Amino acid sequence: MTGQRLLDIQDGHNFRDLGGYETKDGRHVKWHRLIRSGSLAHLNEHDLSTLAAIPVTIDIDLRAPEEVKQAPDKLPQNASYYHLPVFKSDETDASHSDEEIMSRILKPGNGYQHMLDVYRRMVEVPTAKAAYQRMFELLLSNNPTQATLFHCTAGKDRTGMAAYLILSALQVPEETILKDYLLTNKATQSFREQWLQMLRDKGENEVVVENRRALGSVSVDYLNQTIDLINTNYGNVQNYLTEYFDLSPTDLKQLQQLYLD
Repeated sequence: MTGQRLLDIQDGHNFRDLGGYETKDGRHVKWHRLIRSGSLAHLNEHDLSTLAAIPVTIDIDLRAPEEVKQAPDKLPQNASYYHLPVFKSDETDASHSDEEIMSRILKPGNGYQHMLDVYRRMVEVPTAKAAYQRMFELLLSNNPTQATLFHCTAGKDRTGMAAYLILSALQVPEETILKDYLLTNKATQSFREQWLQMLRDKGENEVVVENRRALGSVSVDYLNQTIDLINTNYGNVQNYLTEYFDLSPTDLKQLQQLYLD
């Protein structure tokens, strides 16, 4: 499986290995150490065996409590589960029905604007800070031969922010991180287009469909807003990691020793 970015998962979406990315100093992220994904709620035996073989031993669930209750994770063998909610409720709307967010999807552009607000809040709210701080603690504690998987419902926003922070801590260039972030759109394209066509077939108008498209995909604007906000408030992402998340130079060096070749 070395070199395989998209994992062979049948009953889940957006399962990706972060291995192979080159750092600013020419090192590379190790394969089979960092896995990002969408929901684990519907995995079949093949999927669970695939994750167990990596082996995934830490499962970090970034979803809100009601998402976990509605669709609990299925864990690969020998994996420990950690619930680290970024938000108190699902602010990304990944788990919400059209009826639940009707007021948000009836006005043109609301989906896009809502996602910009979500990303702003991920930089600032205490629950997000606590979740990502604990995530780094777990990354520092994992065995060098085992993998950590981190996920939310769609594996794109809360998970995308986590990947941005981790890869930044490992000194992966911002351009590479943005490419990984946008890979969500390619990895989920077929599923999303089928879903949007289903909305059209149900009679939804194009305003609803386009708002749902914005809510169900990623945009470079979302992550760039995050980066701009971090740079404005902290100077750069490295200062954000050390000042906001209290990662010491020793912590960052240890992360790089654990996850880079």
